[in-house]
Amino acid sequence: MTADSYQNPLITRYASNEMAAVFGPRFRARIWRELWIALAEAERQLGLDISEETIAAMRASIDTIDLDRIAELESKSRHEVMAQIHAFGEVAPAAKGVIHLGATSAFVMDNADLIQHREALKLIRRRVLSVLAALREQALEHRDVPCVGYTHLQPAQPTTVGKRIALWMQDLLLDLESLDFRLAKLRFRSTRGATGTEASFLILFDGDSEKVDKLNTLVAEKMGFDQVYGVSAQTYTRKVDATLLAALSDIAQSASKFANDIRLLQNFGEVQEPFGKSQVGSSAMAHKRNPMRCERINALARHVMVLALDPAITSAAQWLERTLDDSANKRIAVPEAYLGCDAVLLLWHNVAAGLDVHPDVAARRLAEQLPYLAAEPVLLLAARRGGDRQKLHEVIRRHAIAAAEEVRQGKANDLVERLAGDPAIGIEREGLERLLTPEAMVGRAPQQVERFIAEAVDPALERHAEEIEKDSPTLTV
Repeated sequence: MTADSYQNPLITRYASNEMAAVFGPRFRARIWRELWIALAEAERQLGLDISEETIAAMRASIDTIDLDRIAELESKSRHEVMAQIHAFGEVAPAAKGVIHLGATSAFVMDNADLIQHREALKLIRRRVLSVLAALREQALEHRDVPCVGYTHLQPAQPTTVGKRIALWMQDLLLDLESLDFRLAKLRFRSTRGATGTEASFLILFDGDSEKVDKLNTLVAEKMGFDQVYGVSAQTYTRKVDATLLAALSDIAQSASKFANDIRLLQNFGEVQEPFGKSQVGSSAMAHKRNPMRCERINALARHVMVLALDPAITSAAQWLERTLDDSANKRIAVPEAYLGCDAVLLLWHNVAAGLDVHPDVAARRLAEQLPYLAAEPVLLLAARRGGDRQKLHEVIRRHAIAAAEEVRQGKANDLVERLAGDPAIGIEREGLERLLTPEAMVGRAPQQVERFIAEAVDPALERHAEEIEKDSPTLTV
């Protein structure tokens, strides 16, 4: 890679080094060697003539990985797996005769794919948990801060800042449940052979099917899997890639909803994403404080959502026991989806942890919107006291419109006076004032936040407490 070559910004700007390493060539080469060692160990355990010295030679050379030499060998053979086999044999010559014994290329390629999925999913789950923990603190701190609620982006019933944050958390909790399920159900391909019939291993074990079954189980266990897919063709079903990237798409959708909401609220002045002391908002307009982090979340999340289509189409297009039109697509779509999701979650955590809430602005905007928001509670109370709901609806509508017009002309909001002075309403001024306080109009929002966190968020965080402690999300740009 040189300055004259294209460099993927997911690597150079957005995603973490930790996620990049999972899909790096050294990590993958090492997984292949682990798989070859696991295969040789299992074959030895089941009676094949493979010495402990041979396996020891493989173990001793597992980290002697010369990527330049591997690339040189591949340029000659035009075969990635054979290049890796020869490179491993060069540093572990005592093992040349048993490396890859009985296996096909998919043994290392597909099983390595599944291991990369597993490790990347675990990292994504850690990121999700860190975001949840940051949002939890914000939700509790602002659970009773009243603000205008919106439907159709039009003022509706008041809510609280904390309740709005709880809605973001609920989406993310659903994503966490999906991640937990996908990780629990992720299985191993193991040693299935060229078309998944295990014919080569049946030959190695003189037709002993029990040993072939045991080989599958042993290799899977050595690589940290307790389940194997019941059947496979040459490859594990590409449905796996499709479902796992769909889970990443779910996270991207949640993140994008959050980022869009923050961008709207930043325009209103109620909530802002963090802004560095030396950060520049615009090269021309020095005063600007653009929501650039949330804009980036939207941009990257969109890419992750689109990438989820790739494995879905690939899965649908596979022929019979396998075709190779999946390979080039997988090399791009799968790593980029994880890198993109990682970048999105790093940004989300940064914004959530540093969220800048302005309760005074929220209160002022709520007061301005009161003429539009008072109709329903007044209507309900007046009807409950015996009034005709349909007639009351029209009376209140006229008063609300008139009061709103006064506010638009810069005059004081006289809605309470109007309603109190109308005998058709039948509610005294003191009762109206109590009814129309922000605290009364937000309903059970503060209590909902506390209950949701106690019953849903905290148990999830406690269940994964060790993973949260291991995570330290930081932005590079």
